[in-house]
Amino acid sequence: MHTTTSASEDMWPVATGPEALAEIEAVALEDRGLPETTYHALLRAAELWPERPAISCLPDAKRWDRPLTRTFAELADDVHRAASVYAGFGIGRRDAIAIVSVNCAEMIAALLAAEAVGIVAPINPALAAEHAAELVRLSGATVLVAAAPELDARAWELARRIASETGARALLALRPTAPGQPAPELDPIPGVTVAYLGALASDASAHVFGEAAPRGDDLASYLHTGGTTGTPKMAARTHRNEVVNAWMVAVAMDVDARGAVFAALPLFHTNALIVTLLAPLLRGRHVVWAGPLGYREPSLFRVFWQLVERYGIAAMSSVPTVYAVLAEVPVDADIASLRVPIVGAAPLPPAVADAFRMRTGVDLCQGYGLTEGTCASTFGPPGAQRPGAVGRRLPYQEIRAARIDVVSGVRELLPDGQVGTLVVNGPNVFPGYLVRGTDGPAPDPGAKVRDGWLDTGDLGSVDADGYVRLVGRSKDLIIRGGHNIDPNTIEDALIEHPAVVAAAAVGRPDPHAGEVPVAYVTLAGGAMVADDELRTWAAVRVPEPAAAPKRVHVVDAIPLTAVGKVFKPELRRRATEAAARDALAGLAADVSARLADGQVVVTVGAGDEQAVRDALAPFAFEWEHAGAEAIR
Repeated sequence: MHTTTSASEDMWPVATGPEALAEIEAVALEDRGLPETTYHALLRAAELWPERPAISCLPDAKRWDRPLTRTFAELADDVHRAASVYAGFGIGRRDAIAIVSVNCAEMIAALLAAEAVGIVAPINPALAAEHAAELVRLSGATVLVAAAPELDARAWELARRIASETGARALLALRPTAPGQPAPELDPIPGVTVAYLGALASDASAHVFGEAAPRGDDLASYLHTGGTTGTPKMAARTHRNEVVNAWMVAVAMDVDARGAVFAALPLFHTNALIVTLLAPLLRGRHVVWAGPLGYREPSLFRVFWQLVERYGIAAMSSVPTVYAVLAEVPVDADIASLRVPIVGAAPLPPAVADAFRMRTGVDLCQGYGLTEGTCASTFGPPGAQRPGAVGRRLPYQEIRAARIDVVSGVRELLPDGQVGTLVVNGPNVFPGYLVRGTDGPAPDPGAKVRDGWLDTGDLGSVDADGYVRLVGRSKDLIIRGGHNIDPNTIEDALIEHPAVVAAAAVGRPDPHAGEVPVAYVTLAGGAMVADDELRTWAAVRVPEPAAAPKRVHVVDAIPLTAVGKVFKPELRRRATEAAARDALAGLAADVSARLADGQVVVTVGAGDEQAVRDALAPFAFEWEHAGAEAIR
């Protein structure tokens, strides 16, 4: 093995080849010369590559060839000025700054500045107001940064509400990338400083921190997990967590100095922060950021291949639904630079991987990880992939399958190749979820981490070479008469149909089997396929009769999260509501279902209560109270 000497003799080992992990780990991680914190990574980049472009932010897809570009030196100045603004509001090392915004050029500096002077707590602006406010309260943030009305009116109104309800000291607005007009005035909030962050930063100092700089064990971020139903948890991560995991990703991606990275996932998500911000920062790579809608902007796909050619995109990161769309877009440009298209966050249907390869000639590179593990734990780089695997463990991490006792939480590590709950150990494992303590918010690992091993909640196996194969998410398994069914097998079968664009399978409550599999699919434009035809198609292609879906529903759209992952709780809600409605069909009862804290609550608005109870009794619903309301 040999190492490159980009900035440090031992910092960038070669990560490909069968012996790569052993050779990399023969050098202690502490001897790799990594920056101590994300702030020190920024200083290092500004010193090594001051004139090199760090970020190019697109105002939107229509102006894809007119970005706002900042060099590494300019980005460092932007960060120092924003950090000085935060410090002026009394922010210190243990204080959080909440950011409620879509992506824009100013958000990148705002986020890095928050980690430099305190702790960043980015919030999904699509969250329900009460959940977003609860996250801000939990973080203890008294300074909020938010998309200005001209950037995202809904996010701004949400932030104003939170600022008023939580007693914030300041609400600072982010303007759109490359705005073409003067900033409009902001409506005041009594007792809260309301101003544009950029305006305040333009008059602030750009001095480099000295003794006030963070340390590796200091907390860098609070990132929330889930949260579309019920209040999400906040995962606390240290600077060491983020720097080490970003370095692991940068080693695995191995993007050379001529290649750029494309970024379009929202910055409240750990993938955007680690894979497309901090990893390129460590290696001095140029990142091209999409507009505020990211991959949710339809016109982006019409110019995507031209964008790859224009900026020399070598790597990108997204979810399977995005690659499914790109596989349908004719290539109208030279995309020879594209080498590392990373896919993660959800299972990759083989049909999508095949379609993308046929369209582009490039293999998708699967990765796997979770917010509590900072971001990534496996990666399958070009030339080092294995069929059926979501990549090989990243260096300095351990991944094993384990048998976990549900009562004691004890983890029994299983031999190579056996299926169990995946557990992760390494410097990327988070210190815990944020809880309220007597001295303010503090991380608590709870039952999630035991003896350094993080319970991922995913089922899978690990072979002797460190390649991970997923069986399914434990909470996504469909349990039919005590038999576990992996929904991925149903989805893979359906998406092989030439008319099917996307598929998602969930369990529908059943009075005899507990659950039976049902599926929801979307079709290609103009396609017409009957539900029964799709059900028959899947039945002969799933690996076992029990996995054959009882019903297949053609829908206009499958519900997605803000980062493009299939939102299965909504599909479970639909399936549960349909099952309850069918069971009560003869009782003239009004049936509805809603999501509450991750559960489906079925409400029956009319009908004889005892008859309703008798009809739903075989479903083993838990009754919430004396009224006709049940929890699935």
